[in-house]
Parts: sequence; structure tokens; C-alpha cells
Amino acid sequence: MKLFPLASLSLAFALSAAPAAAQVKWDMPTGYGASSYQTQNVQQFAQEVEQASGGKLKITVHPGGSLYKANEIKRAVQTGQTQAGEFILSGAANENPLFGVDSIPFLATSYTQARKLSDASRPALEKLLASQGMRLLFVSPWPPQGLYSSKPVESVADLRRTKMRAYNPATSRIAELVGAQPTTIQLAELPQALATGTVENFLTSSASGVESKLYEHVSHFYDVAAWLPKNAIVVNRKAFDALDKPSQDAVLQAAAAAEARGWRISEEKNREYMRELLDRGMKVSRPSETLRKELLSIGARMTDEWLKTAGADGQAVIDAYRR
Repeated sequence: MKLFPLASLSLAFALSAAPAAAQVKWDMPTGYGASSYQTQNVQQFAQEVEQASGGKLKITVHPGGSLYKANEIKRAVQTGQTQAGEFILSGAANENPLFGVDSIPFLATSYTQARKLSDASRPALEKLLASQGMRLLFVSPWPPQGLYSSKPVESVADLRRTKMRAYNPATSRIAELVGAQPTTIQLAELPQALATGTVENFLTSSASGVESKLYEHVSHFYDVAAWLPKNAIVVNRKAFDALDKPSQDAVLQAAAAAEARGWRISEEKNREYMRELLDRGMKVSRPSETLRKELLSIGARMTDEWLKTAGADGQAVIDAYRR
């Protein structure tokens, strides 16, 4: 008689533990701080996945490069060290030019153009990531890249022999073409680099200017709208395939919502950030006509260079975009 309650208790314990044992846990590192709208979008994606999957899949977001540094995240997902992650696409352009199509200067300089370019390049990007053992979940754009400088810039001549921050092959090439010294610095390290004089100017978004408080270190912002880079949120293919069908559907549904939300919020935030840069005392202006023409010339040259390296796949993307 005494064994019956004990058996019942064991069974009850096993049943109560079953849902926890069945839960799949993913880590998702990102290189951006918890306050970034990009990170907040990823956090909401993770919450929606957990809710839509009925708690069967829990994604833990690790912001600010706390799990892997920004430039290590793609490789970590690719090798299965982490199940999912977020990285800036152009940061991998040295692996394959297709990763850098959204950072070709002055090819797509508005949200409408950038969305069109994103749609045109998506099939090739998905194929490329699949060949590396990953699946693209969604992309999210940064606002247009502006030129920040500690000194006024009226023409390319004002950039010569300065130290220009680079974070991908495209920004390194721009620095070379304007006669500056390219200096590789990750966003999280940029304020310190500016404070020590390691960097004097750079291209980045209004979002980065506000979120990283770059207005404390530089005085000028030129709205050159060089390009709209995108972050990619990817998952290890084996990790995704190991999910049951309802959980896969929950991930893809939440990913579609996160992508639409990312484009909308980016545009809204850009307007807010531009106003805040002004409020913080920065001199915000359009580039001079001389500087604009010089940068357009650099953009045309870099488009031709990119096409020579990207091959037939790259040409197909540009053709689809220009149709």
C-alpha cells in the first residue's frame, strides 16, 4: 500500500518534467548593445518564437559581443558553435563579393532602392549561405551611411592622410580611394578609438552615432547616404532541420514579422536620430556639390570593381535590381 503513493509521485514528477526536457534552447549572439533597435528587434523575434512554439523553442539573445565578438559570430553559426546569430553582411564580403552588394557606394541610397536591391539579391544570398551550412532567417537594414568627421570636409582633399575607420572591404577601399589610412575598428571600440585619435573620420549610420554617443567625439555629420547596409540573422542549418515542423513554422513566421518590422523601424529611427544629432550639437548638413560629385565618381568605380569580382551571380543581381 505504501508503494502506490510513491509510484504516483514519481509519475507526476516525470510528467511535470517532460515539457522542460522537450524544450530546445538556442543561443543567438549579436555584436550590438542591448539598447540598439537592431538588438531589440532580435529580442522581440526571440520572444515571438517562444510564444508561437508554445515554449518548445527558447532563444537566448547575447548582445554587445558578450558571447562572440561581432566579427566572430558568422563563423560561430557556420561551425555550429552557436545555433543562430546576427552579423552585418558586408563584414563577410572578403569571403564572397555577394555579401557586400548592399555596401556598394551610391548604388542604393534610399529605403525604396535598398529594399529593391535586397529583394534582387536574396536568392543568391540564400544559396550562398546554404552552401556554408546556414539558413537566412531575415535581414534588417541600418539607416543610410553618413560621413562623420572631427573636422569640416568640403572635398575629398580634406580626407587625404587622415585616419578613416574601416569595418569591411568596401570601407577599406573607400579610404584608399580618398587617400586616407584605413583603420579596422569594430563599432563597440569606436568611441575609444576616437578619444585616442586612432580614428578621425568614418562612415556609419545616424543610429550608430546616437547609440554609441559618437557625437561626443566628432563635430560634423554629412548626409551623403552612401548605402544602407543590412544585418543578417542566420541559423545553423542542422539546428533548424532538427526542429519539429511546428517549431520551424514558428521561427519562419516570427522571422517574416521581424524583417518587416526592421525595415519600418529603421526608417522611423533614422528621422529621430538625425534630429538627435542636431540636438546634441553636431553640425548636420548635406555634402558640398564638389564632395558629392567626387563620392559619386568613387561609387561608379567601385560598382565596376565589384562586378568584376562578383562574376555571373553578381551581374544577375545588378541586372535584376536595375530592371
